[in-house]
Amino acid sequence: MEEELKCPVCGSLFREPIILPCSHNVCLPCARTIAVQTPDGEQHLPQPLLLSRGSGLPAGAAAAASLEHDTAAGPACSGAGGSAAGGLGGGAGGGGDHADKLSLYSETDSGYGSYTPSLKSPNGVRVLPMVPAPPGSSAAAARGAACSSLSSSSSSITCPQCHRSASLDHRGLRGFQRNRLLEAIVQRYQQGRGAVPGASAAAAVAICQLCDRTPPEPAATLCEQCDVLYCSACQLKCHPSRGPFAKHRLVQPPPPPAPAEAASGPTGAAQGAPSGGGGCKSPGGAGAGATGGSTARKFPTCPEHEMENYSMYCVSCRTPVCYLCLEEGRHAKHEVKPLGAMWKQHKAQLSQALNGVSDKAKEAKEFLVQLKNILQQIQENGLDYEACLVAQCDALVDALTRQKAKLLTKVTKEREHKLKMVWDQINHCTLKLRQSTGLMEYCLEVIKENDPSGFLQISDALIKRVQVSQEQWVKGALEPKVSAEFDLTLDSEPLLQAIHQLDFIQMKCRVPPVPLLQLEKCCTRNNSVTLAWRMPPFTHSPVDGYILELDDGAGGQFREVYVGKETLCTIDGLHFNSTYNARVKAFNSSGVGPYSKTVVLQTSDVAWFTFDPNSGHRDIILSNDNQTATCSSYDDRVVLGTAAFSKGVHYWELHVDRYDNHPDPAFGVARASVVKDMMLGKDDKAWAMYVDNNRSWFMHCNSHTNRTEGGVCKGATVGVLLDLNKHTLTFFINGQQQGPTAFSHVDGVFMPALSLNRNVQVTLHTGLEVPTNLGRPKLSGN
Repeated sequence: MEEELKCPVCGSLFREPIILPCSHNVCLPCARTIAVQTPDGEQHLPQPLLLSRGSGLPAGAAAAASLEHDTAAGPACSGAGGSAAGGLGGGAGGGGDHADKLSLYSETDSGYGSYTPSLKSPNGVRVLPMVPAPPGSSAAAARGAACSSLSSSSSSITCPQCHRSASLDHRGLRGFQRNRLLEAIVQRYQQGRGAVPGASAAAAVAICQLCDRTPPEPAATLCEQCDVLYCSACQLKCHPSRGPFAKHRLVQPPPPPAPAEAASGPTGAAQGAPSGGGGCKSPGGAGAGATGGSTARKFPTCPEHEMENYSMYCVSCRTPVCYLCLEEGRHAKHEVKPLGAMWKQHKAQLSQALNGVSDKAKEAKEFLVQLKNILQQIQENGLDYEACLVAQCDALVDALTRQKAKLLTKVTKEREHKLKMVWDQINHCTLKLRQSTGLMEYCLEVIKENDPSGFLQISDALIKRVQVSQEQWVKGALEPKVSAEFDLTLDSEPLLQAIHQLDFIQMKCRVPPVPLLQLEKCCTRNNSVTLAWRMPPFTHSPVDGYILELDDGAGGQFREVYVGKETLCTIDGLHFNSTYNARVKAFNSSGVGPYSKTVVLQTSDVAWFTFDPNSGHRDIILSNDNQTATCSSYDDRVVLGTAAFSKGVHYWELHVDRYDNHPDPAFGVARASVVKDMMLGKDDKAWAMYVDNNRSWFMHCNSHTNRTEGGVCKGATVGVLLDLNKHTLTFFINGQQQGPTAFSHVDGVFMPALSLNRNVQVTLHTGLEVPTNLGRPKLSGN
């Protein structure tokens, strides 16, 4: 996460970070040192934009003057600031026609522009040279002159990360919002890294972590790579500036927290005093004195109305605003929403985006494990190929001696090439994973914050970054670029006179060998079968895919049920109590290989199934591992079973757990497309018996037939017998057949079905043998 907390200009942890219009952050001291190089076409700008050259200051000096002005509050600057405001605000002088100065060079007329870096710092950011004071003048007078030039100059700042620039208004850098949320995270990170337990706030000093002395010496340097504090003696002894440490960066140790009393003591007041006569105050003047050494969080205020806290969020401008901005500012007619609601909404969006990155990071870790396994397999397969090669070469004795070394070299080169490819992929994936992990940790720290306005200042940018981080794991990024298999085949069949031309044959055109069925992985469950197979070891012929064939369960013709590259396949929807024969063959560009041995698979005699939560109406409530069903509505709702029948005899029962207010539950079978928001049997896709506490009826296509006395109550058991050999459907209550055979000529694919309302709860019992002692049917009424 530390990389997320470093300024892109100075490379150190952020100090007083501000948010640029492009949503990137930069230290306030660093912001005073960067500027945009003036475009070549500046001489064609209108005269008001060229006054900075006529002021006698360099272009960089004019920019520096505006940067200095962002914290100035002295009398000498107030007039210049007012003049600049008038010029930029479109007053009578005509400056309003050119208020968006840098947008004259913008690609989208948005106030942003690109630039060519010059006078580069180590991070590629243009750094302004110090402005020399005119001969015979004081520093305060020079600052006053710089402030005066602000009214006639155009200043800008360029983002060191995206290289987009934005013009500064009369407020200078004070026009950019302070990122107090990031500042708090940096402070918390520094305290967690360099705090000394038991030390008082006034005496807390960073100490050497390697000292043998008691007490340890104060730390003089901090190595950013080692993350260790050294005193001068230990640094010379343990961390010399040579060898592997030559590229390490040594910086000053983090400053200790100032005592809380400094916020209101005389020292704090002295810091706010002017630095000299009537000139501008120094940048560390009143602002530094106001904050002092206090660790209490200062909630940000509106930059337009500095005494007002943020209270709303402007949806149009995507920024927090105060109530004065809504009443008299430029947000008066914009759409606004409560600050707290938008805070929670953006937090939810960021959390949701983080879930995607977290999943990708988990996949990346698993992918790294896979790559390391491939490394091991490459090593093992390389050794196997070498052993095979040596055995073949030894068989040819003297004639193969001169060629053996060359062939071994080729195998080694192939292995090294594969290893290099995998290591390159590991390094690339590790880098992406570290970046994603750092971003995740930073975002989690941001989510912990309770500052709505501070969070909303950076949430959009963070959400976009997280989404971009997720998108970088494109399809194929987590797939090995090389295979652990070696596509090398030694042909030992040529005659002795062709030995000197002996070489590896790449991808020799041969049909694949017979696949081997893995019987320990082949199994059946209900009416589904699963088959697994593999190719024999040391198979040199390439395989493009496999063809799995299955018969009809009655000894008929084989038919193709799967074609693809997988070596594991599950076939659903077979007949119960049936015997199937299966076989598989491989194919490549040269043709189709021979069939494997045939494996015999027996499906279950009886069906085990539950209610299907995916096919049931949304008002259906399932429990007890989807074996118990009830409903949240007073209207009848339909739920189906997870099994489908097209052949054989099947029987299942439903136990009535609860029966209130005499409802009419319906039991039966249905097609998968049955209507689920009305009683079962009212459409043409269901065949059912609905029953109350006194009698029952059969129903299909909303036709009621065969009223039969005898109903259900709490504790009753309803049985359903589906005989697809005779194509009949029969119902039972408490072991006694209810009426005659309910439906005949039942043919096709059916699923167990039930409809009920909130007054009924039933439990499903499956895997039952067809009973042979069921009672005779009751006589039906009219």
